[in-house]
Amino acid sequence: MNVAFSLHNARSETARDRTSSVPRFVTRIRFQLPMALLFCVIVPVMLRGQYWPNGRVPDTIFYATLGSGLAVLATFVLLRRLYNFPGVQTGIYTFVTVSMPFAALAAVLLVFRFDYSRFVLLTSYGFSLVWFTFIQLVNERFIAPKLAVVPGGNADALMALGNVNWIRLSDPSQELPYVGGVVADLRSDLCDEWEKYLADTTLAGIPVYHTKQVAESLTGRVQIEHLSENTFGSLLPNMLYINAKQVIDWTAALIALPFFGLIVAIVGPIIKMTSDGPIFFCQSRIGYRGEEFTVYKFRTMADGPTDASDREAAKTKNDDQRITPVGRFLRKYRIDELPQILNILKGEMSWIGPRPEAVPLSQWYEEELPFYRYRHVVRPGISGWAQVNQGHVVESGDVLEKLQFDFFYIKYLSPWLDVLIFMRTIETMFRGQGSK
Repeated sequence: MNVAFSLHNARSETARDRTSSVPRFVTRIRFQLPMALLFCVIVPVMLRGQYWPNGRVPDTIFYATLGSGLAVLATFVLLRRLYNFPGVQTGIYTFVTVSMPFAALAAVLLVFRFDYSRFVLLTSYGFSLVWFTFIQLVNERFIAPKLAVVPGGNADALMALGNVNWIRLSDPSQELPYVGGVVADLRSDLCDEWEKYLADTTLAGIPVYHTKQVAESLTGRVQIEHLSENTFGSLLPNMLYINAKQVIDWTAALIALPFFGLIVAIVGPIIKMTSDGPIFFCQSRIGYRGEEFTVYKFRTMADGPTDASDREAAKTKNDDQRITPVGRFLRKYRIDELPQILNILKGEMSWIGPRPEAVPLSQWYEEELPFYRYRHVVRPGISGWAQVNQGHVVESGDVLEKLQFDFFYIKYLSPWLDVLIFMRTIETMFRGQGSK
């Protein structure tokens, strides 16, 4: 009865409604994918205006067509995966998601020196931006998920969440309208009539979701107030991907090392000329599997002794007077985090994961918050799901919410979620938001 909740599937089922302004077939793969290939691959070739009576397609057209077809397929898969996570809306995400496969294609064509038609490739890229933006706009504005809610338990609190058309069911005899699914708190004490209603709903082919699953998908957070041993089992990360991710992290860090050296050559002298102290800031933090390691950052604060306790000294407060003018700029655009490339090369960190905390803060959080140590089951990251959703926090009340974001990342760890965090990190860096 209880199935995994998917925003895309909920939208698709909602489109069954005969009163919907958008036909159901528009949400289907068998419509979206062939139309994407036709509009974004075949049409650019036809617009090229060349026909070959001998039946042999020139290599320039062949490689551009094959490459753009693969890029469109990759874009289609990425978008369907990414738009199941909360907080993703048409705009910069669609632009970046379309651009990444085409950028990778251009790099391959250049490295291997394939001859290709620039007209076909650029036209395919432009048409892809138009097509996939159109599809995502349809999904967001015209097919908002419609979910029916069985009263009881924490179902009422769930209905306060936005981006969903909620329909509250009054009694089991009520006729069910066209909806993307039925949501119920399956851990609450439902009466026999409601349990029979949920069983009949499942037999009718309508998915039934647990409120906890829906809340996680809509908020990007995993509630941790009542974790059990079964919950920890469901939070066990994908170990196969963790091992593959470490190889990807190390390779990317090695490629970025020359760029990092250039940044050090520029930023290092500026730090030395504007304030006393070393270029790099080193601090002991808690990392993978609860082990201490030394994290490296560009120094952004005045160097000197402090009378504050270790815990207070480890906190970065709003408008912290210790931050230098240059340091404030480095923090705003996350440039101060770049030396952690060295931590990645040492196997201590990842590009993406829960942020490592200073030892005094981590010990304090472990005393105040249940299950805090479990976040160390994956390598800490330079950026993470909590950072792009919440920003920098230090007080225990805010850290509880941060921990919920971290648990969501651990539970749903995947290449798709990492790609989304990467995109949102780039957006955050350009906007300069969330730093202290």
